[in-house]
Amino acid sequence: MKKILVFSYLFLANFAIGQLPITIFEQSKGKESATYAQSIAYYQQLAATYKSIQIKTMGPTDAGLPLHVVLFSSDQQFNSADWKRKNKLVILISNGIHPGEPDGIDASMMLVRDLASGKIKAPSNIVLAVIPVYNIGGALNRNSFSRVNQDGPLAYGFRGNSQNLDLNRDFIKSDTKEAVSFAKIFHWLNPDIYLDNHVSDGADYQYTMTLLTTQHNKLGGEIGKYLHQTFEPSLFKGMAEKGMAMTPYVSFEEGNPEKGWNYFYDPPRYSSGYAAVFQTMSFMSETHMLKPFPQRVLQTYALMQTMISQASIQASDIKQARQASIDAITKQEDFVVSYKVDTTHFDMIDFMGYQALKKPSAVTGMERLYYDRSKPFTQKVRFYNYALADKIVHKPKAYLIPQGWHKVIELLEANAVKMKPLEKDSMIVAEVYHIDDYKTSSRVFEKHYRHNDLKASAQRVTIFCRKGDIIIQTGQAADRFLVETLEPFSDDSYFSWNFFDAILQQKEGYSNYRWEDVAASFLESHPDLKIQLEDKKKTDPKFAASANAQLDFVYKNSPYYEPAHLRYPIYRLN
Repeated sequence: MKKILVFSYLFLANFAIGQLPITIFEQSKGKESATYAQSIAYYQQLAATYKSIQIKTMGPTDAGLPLHVVLFSSDQQFNSADWKRKNKLVILISNGIHPGEPDGIDASMMLVRDLASGKIKAPSNIVLAVIPVYNIGGALNRNSFSRVNQDGPLAYGFRGNSQNLDLNRDFIKSDTKEAVSFAKIFHWLNPDIYLDNHVSDGADYQYTMTLLTTQHNKLGGEIGKYLHQTFEPSLFKGMAEKGMAMTPYVSFEEGNPEKGWNYFYDPPRYSSGYAAVFQTMSFMSETHMLKPFPQRVLQTYALMQTMISQASIQASDIKQARQASIDAITKQEDFVVSYKVDTTHFDMIDFMGYQALKKPSAVTGMERLYYDRSKPFTQKVRFYNYALADKIVHKPKAYLIPQGWHKVIELLEANAVKMKPLEKDSMIVAEVYHIDDYKTSSRVFEKHYRHNDLKASAQRVTIFCRKGDIIIQTGQAADRFLVETLEPFSDDSYFSWNFFDAILQQKEGYSNYRWEDVAASFLESHPDLKIQLEDKKKTDPKFAASANAQLDFVYKNSPYYEPAHLRYPIYRLN
């Protein structure tokens, strides 16, 4: 650890005496992190100095300021079509999604400069795209106290954005302008690799860098296999060769790693899970909060450098595996929409920790946990990094969306979904879900009371569709995104995020005294329903004792009951 710290300060001193543009981080000898304004001004200075760098303004944010993307291309070509023609591999790096975790902001500023200046070798087959600061509103909300567990810098941003939302929970629901702008950036770049830089809370251990890799079974296909078997191991090896051993993102109980830990499940609300839906290998770097800020920035820099170097070496294989996965998605019929940990399958990995002990608390007087850094250890632990299918849905040939659900349609468009409007009013036979039961969280989560434990039944019905309603043929590269969002059983479906709550409320009803007469007449002309009513009264005492329940039963089995109530408004065509 001391060796790395010494190297870190030498690293800073080396830049301080050079002729290259100097970052705030370097000027302060690792004490300070760049503000949003300083970061953008610095990249503008680099772009004015080096023709291999270009800055693009790429969409609005809730803060009222635009997102920027900094591009580095050694051949000074910045057209995405040109990259595709030359078979270049695209890496997208995002910083400051949680601006209180600024390591990537400062590390990326130095990395882009060093690539452009030739201080480190810039591979000719790589295009690097960097979002300097993603959560601009949070970055402007600067303080020195909200990260109480963190060792530096002197000041930093806040986790919530201008709506006080956590942007790393917003990639599917897109309550923020940032998320919509990011989708457009992502699909314009179509990155082969995505990295989101963070700082981790949690247990104490010897590592400065931990790596959260999107789960390989969930990524799936040839690219999932390649990630697990080749690319991810090359990152761990490359960092170890730099004297910066890292471990998978740490998550174990009460400071005790002996039972091992599970992979981090990242559905597409998260940045890495979102990227994986489009067959992009995706990662979150998680430096350890208690390590000194200069050390954390250095290792973030080293990880990005390692990733670029390994991506360049493996570029042809990565692109081949990814394209095979994209092609397979278009033909895939069954999709997993929820996963669970395979508790029978694990890897044994080395873990370098500190002994976890207990002592009386100076605050409460009760027993508290602490880590004794004078007692480091290395031991083999179980890492459960294999996932099994929990829920599977069969992809239809097409989805039909009534045009009134414009928010959904707009988000699909932002995510490169191919669609077309219905050319004329039509009667169409479709499979329709009826929402039979669901639970709703009693606590708010990122502005939503999410639905879960859905039970739904499907039936084939003939529906009237209007000219302008949207038809989405499957068999396209966005199929997995379509299934993840439009199938209500998916972990991060639009249904679970309350996009369709209007259908859960009945709009029409009746007065009991008036319905009594109509219901009686209806039962007389529908003896089969009358038999069902009587049978239910015999088998359900609670129902038999409730006049309201019986009237409601008749109503919901009559043509007077509105068909839109509890009918999921995304229709499946086969």
